[in-house]
Amino acid sequence: MKKIIGLLLFLFSVINVFAQKPERPLIQFTGIVHNADSISIIVPYVSIVNTSNQNQVNISNYKGYFSFVAHEQDTIRFSCVGYAPITVVIPSNIISKSYTLQVSLKPQIINLPVFKVFPWATTEEFTKDFLSMKIADDDLEIAKKNISHSSIMALERTLPRDGLEMSNFQDFHNNVLNSHSITNPLLNPFNWGSLIKEISEGDKSRSVSGN
Repeated sequence: MKKIIGLLLFLFSVINVFAQKPERPLIQFTGIVHNADSISIIVPYVSIVNTSNQNQVNISNYKGYFSFVAHEQDTIRFSCVGYAPITVVIPSNIISKSYTLQVSLKPQIINLPVFKVFPWATTEEFTKDFLSMKIADDDLEIAKKNISHSSIMALERTLPRDGLEMSNFQDFHNNVLNSHSITNPLLNPFNWGSLIKEISEGDKSRSVSGN
């Protein structure tokens, strides 16, 4: 019984060994990523994914340089924002165990759909804000306000007078002072006697001329 069990285990191990795929050789994968339209333009910080090795991720440096260990016949995907992604398959039977490649990425322009941003969450909020909105005055309305009676009176109270206005005001002030300097003679009691005397003499002259 023990011999039978040992024989079965031996056969199982042999079958398992033959069933396993041979391990692919490791190689050092190195390269530089540049723009396909101009080889002098380097593409930095490119995402490099090994889809054959559990999506292992590597990143090229700011000069577009990358270097990492991979297997022969691994599928490598290069992608970067603004460029179309490409896929590279590492060849087999590499003698030097080092594979160098210049990767060219084609610039890609993607036109996004138009997206309009509104500050209102609902149509009701927009309607409310629109109805309560204060519209700025146009040029005609501003001119009407500037020549209104209230605006002119406010400017008259705050703005200084010009030379012509000050001259007219001085003449008016002098006239008022002169009018107050002329007094009515009847208001002076000392003038009443002379006034009565003049009236009496006037009556006498009229009576003599009548005779």
